[in-house]
Amino acid sequence: MTTLTKDAIKKSFMKLLNQKPINKITVKEIVEDCGINRNSFYYHFEDIPSLMEEIFNDQVDAFVNRDNVSDNIYDNIMDAIEFSLENKTAMIHIFDSPNHRLFDHYINRVAHRTVTEFFYKLTADAERIDEDDREALILYYTSLLIGFVFEWMSAGMKYDPALKVKRICRLFEGTTELAVKRCSRSGDKV
Repeated sequence: MTTLTKDAIKKSFMKLLNQKPINKITVKEIVEDCGINRNSFYYHFEDIPSLMEEIFNDQVDAFVNRDNVSDNIYDNIMDAIEFSLENKTAMIHIFDSPNHRLFDHYINRVAHRTVTEFFYKLTADAERIDEDDREALILYYTSLLIGFVFEWMSAGMKYDPALKVKRICRLFEGTTELAVKRCSRSGDKV
């Protein structure tokens, strides 16, 4: 029963967050929306930021444990931003709030996981790839993805990220594979 209550609290919070900014949401509204008492809320969560943190952690866990990691970077990026696309208004409310630190941490974790999975899959058959080079590529592409997401969020999520990501992937097609090829050459240390 406690799992159902906890899930109801999360669902009510996300519903409200898709309607108004986080600083306008109260525990009273959340418990009224899901039909429980305040004590039930505080049994599960310390406060609204702890609720939001658990929701982000749930999303990261779901993303990390998904079964379908694509060979295609476009599909992986779209998987990474799916939760944000489904909850645009809520994400803007969080991004614009003093609690955006939780969102920043969430995006960093998802972006790093997305890029790491992609590069380990891409380099699985590469001969003698240097681990420092692989980590450098992961850092570079993770930073690009985080920058893209933050720019999209700063712009109010007004454009379709799928079109932009597809265009970026087309413009830079082959460059990732070239970088990996350079990593796998012996003696090419910087």
